[in-house]
Amino acid sequence: MKQERLIGLAILAAIIGFFFEHHVLEAGQIASLLGAAFLIGAIMLASMRVAHHAEVLAAKVGDPYGTMILTTSAVAVEVLILAIMMRNDGSPTLVRDTIYSAVMLDINGILGLAALLGGLKHGEQPYNDDSGKTYGVMILTAMGISMIVPEFVPDAKWQYYSVFTIIAMIALYGLFLRMQVGTHSYFFSYRYPTRSREEKEAEHGTESDESATVAIVVIIVGVLVIGALAEMMSVFLNTGLEGTGAPPALAAIMVAAISAGPEILAALRAALRDRMQATVNIAMGASLSTVILTVPVMEAIALYTGQPFIMAMTPAQTVMVAITLVVAAINLNDGETNAIEGMTHFVLFATFIMLSFLGL
Repeated sequence: MKQERLIGLAILAAIIGFFFEHHVLEAGQIASLLGAAFLIGAIMLASMRVAHHAEVLAAKVGDPYGTMILTTSAVAVEVLILAIMMRNDGSPTLVRDTIYSAVMLDINGILGLAALLGGLKHGEQPYNDDSGKTYGVMILTAMGISMIVPEFVPDAKWQYYSVFTIIAMIALYGLFLRMQVGTHSYFFSYRYPTRSREEKEAEHGTESDESATVAIVVIIVGVLVIGALAEMMSVFLNTGLEGTGAPPALAAIMVAAISAGPEILAALRAALRDRMQATVNIAMGASLSTVILTVPVMEAIALYTGQPFIMAMTPAQTVMVAITLVVAAINLNDGETNAIEGMTHFVLFATFIMLSFLGL
């Protein structure tokens, strides 16, 4: 229990928020913003523990199952926060902007920074180039179907295309999952030189000694706590940002950053240990999971409520996604990353941040 004090702090924050929510809202915008910041910090604490225990399970089962567990847990947190914020906020572009922000953060932010720092430390870092190619074409297909084609779908027929999108995403993910853990699992792994027992212990610490049952329980509890915190955070954030002129995409960037925070740490650790395959799996796998799992869930919610939302990307977003995937296709084509390739992605990430604050 001592090791789970971060979850305990998050639960305490949820209790405090529950009892003082109305008082904070009545105190005005500044108090609401401070309350939102307090709850975001609590969400990050809970997310870190969820990610830690996902890594524990990942270490036990190994790649590619391990990174799949890590990315799926992060997407679950993202979908939960999104669903709650959509109910409270009702912004028709929140889902689109969050998925777009997550892809920019995962590919350009996480992969870019990891390849840059790892390249500066180790030079060229090897990985299985089949994984990069597979992830890239899947992301392009999923984003094309769900976030580019909707621009041409008549408003009166959005329900039909939503149903099609749900079926298409499930079919894509079903086949991808079968390939990732079945006959083509070797696409997502890389055989590194044999490491000594001391190196393995230094890399994983005592995580392998932790109970899988405890890890599963903490993940479930953590996700429930995050849901409660997100409910209150959404209300505080809406009140605090009302009339401030904040960038429209700020909430979406925050959701993407909250869910990707633990992934960033895991990817950077892997790159600095010269394990670029894990970094590629985390960054590209998180991008794919965000699109291919978030879209059908949110589309199903839209169909259930009868309230459509805007999924078609803006011209600036479409151009940034196109540049990102082209650069990724070139960089992830030879089985090695280096600092220059990392820098190209990181500059694209900086461009994304700049365009977001310009409202594009």
